[in-house]
Amino acid sequence: MAQLIRELGPCRLQPEPWRSPFQSLVQAVAHQQLNGTAANTILTRFKKLFPKRRFPKPADLAAVTDEQLRACGFSFAKIAAIRDIAAKTLDGTIPSSRQIDQLDDEEIITRLTEARGVGRWTVEMLLIFQLGRKDVLPVDDFGVRNGFRIAYKKREMPKPKALLAFGKRWRPHGTTAAWYLWRAADAARRPAKTPKKKK
Repeated sequence: MAQLIRELGPCRLQPEPWRSPFQSLVQAVAHQQLNGTAANTILTRFKKLFPKRRFPKPADLAAVTDEQLRACGFSFAKIAAIRDIAAKTLDGTIPSSRQIDQLDDEEIITRLTEARGVGRWTVEMLLIFQLGRKDVLPVDDFGVRNGFRIAYKKREMPKPKALLAFGKRWRPHGTTAAWYLWRAADAARRPAKTPKKKK
């Protein structure tokens, strides 16, 4: 980890606290099993259904049909998940932006995973990228696990349980550790630069 920090410099993670939990979860569902370009295209079409808003409110979902959502590119499973996220936001299961700041990480995970299509990993991404929580190590994340394998020169991917145990040494900076492991995985995907030939 010290070598990664020397190579990459300070952590440059920038949370986006202006998003509501509802918006973060809907965007996360859109990105599930899709690349970023495809997911963003779907979200752009989705937002155009609500031209008076930057992003719809949970109650706005009642004004659009499943057919309209399907035309945006959402699968039927994702439509059901988005509608459940909206319903659970309206009934208070999913807290508002103001309420969520008062909850600890595990309480947020417990409440948000009650919504259809929302698992622990999805909530951990919200904790990191929306709320800026400092000690979140998403051990189920492929990039984090692969980054650990690369940085620590392991032959095999670590099991989530083993990575969680190892990660105790990084507390209370699990989020920063995750950022560096993501960067290690990113660097391994980039092609090596070929040296320039001398003239």
